[in-house]
Amino acid sequence: MTVKTVAMLTAGGLAPCLSSAVGGLIERYTEVAPDVRIIAYLDGYAGLLTGRSIEVTPQVRAKAHLLHLRGGSPIGNSRVKLTNVKDAVKRGLVQEGQDPLQVAAEQLTKDGVDVLHTIGGDDTNTTAADLAAYLHNNGYELTVVGLPKTIDNDVVPIRQSLGAWTAAEQGSRYAQNIIAEHSSNPRMLIVHEVMGRNCGWLTAETARRYHTWVGQQEFVEGFGNDPRCWDVHAVFVPEDHIDLHAEADRLKALMDEIGCVNIFLSEGAGVAEIVEEMKAAGQEVPIDPFGHVQLDKVNPGAWFAKQFAELLGAEKTMVQKSGYFSRSAPANAEDLALIKACTHLAVDSALAGVSGVVGQDEEAGDELRAIEFPRIKGHKKFDISVDWFVALKGELGQG
Repeated sequence: MTVKTVAMLTAGGLAPCLSSAVGGLIERYTEVAPDVRIIAYLDGYAGLLTGRSIEVTPQVRAKAHLLHLRGGSPIGNSRVKLTNVKDAVKRGLVQEGQDPLQVAAEQLTKDGVDVLHTIGGDDTNTTAADLAAYLHNNGYELTVVGLPKTIDNDVVPIRQSLGAWTAAEQGSRYAQNIIAEHSSNPRMLIVHEVMGRNCGWLTAETARRYHTWVGQQEFVEGFGNDPRCWDVHAVFVPEDHIDLHAEADRLKALMDEIGCVNIFLSEGAGVAEIVEEMKAAGQEVPIDPFGHVQLDKVNPGAWFAKQFAELLGAEKTMVQKSGYFSRSAPANAEDLALIKACTHLAVDSALAGVSGVVGQDEEAGDELRAIEFPRIKGHKKFDISVDWFVALKGELGQG
């Protein structure tokens, strides 16, 4: 297969890998196939549908290494599902009566694209697979190579998605300041809400890193600053049943003793209960174009804070969300190494005409490979039986 033109796009929510992944792809093509033309569609699939793209010039290639130092995406993101015709029409991305898949396919054909790199989560990459299948059925062969971006770390069957380690590290850094608020008021309840719709990995890993940090600090003995006040006291994730009243009894005893309680909560924990409560009250449950409950409007952190505040007798309650702080950071050293390995293989796979999502395949001994699109799924559950999480809960006194 002769590759003349490569296109790339980033889509979905931000993660601390997008800028670096774009830079890594540009660097790798420049190294092994410098004559290949590279374009980038702006704002994800929205740019593909509306034909907005930019050229990767020699000047961009020369400075691509600087993209590893940045968070966000240099080419912009959006949440667009090509098979959701109604949403695409509503947003003005296609006209009434047009098929978004056909519009996207015609744009790729017009631009002479041989390879499309999609950097995003399961929705982004499965949408790319739909697009490739549509093109194939209409006589146009397109190699699609995706990179797994999600701070939730919930893509099946990929062991570690790009950006997740950095997001956990940044969430811990965020907590290192926020938890100091325990000293701002007697009987203080702090709920640190961490991103993670269906998977608790990020919340658990953030709590683990923060708990480790607390254990490494030195405090002035006998002069306030009780180390227990700085620690995390409960970690709630979607995969683990939350016995609200049993936990409240345990945490109230702690509140009575040290004067504060700090909870790390996954934004997806307890959502089913909140949705049922909304329906019972006759309230409309807000849904996004992908069929997901809009968590920012449901607000699980506020709901849990209200429940626990009453049960613990908190005088003041604070809900703090680290998601946007964490997901917008530049990649850390752990992620940079993984991004480099994945972008190298992504380019090599593309030049060989092999489609798939590049990642560590859990069902193939964690081999780094281009995983077949039909095997890519979202909402991988966090295994709450893993040793480190069981040990963490034990250290926190959480049953």
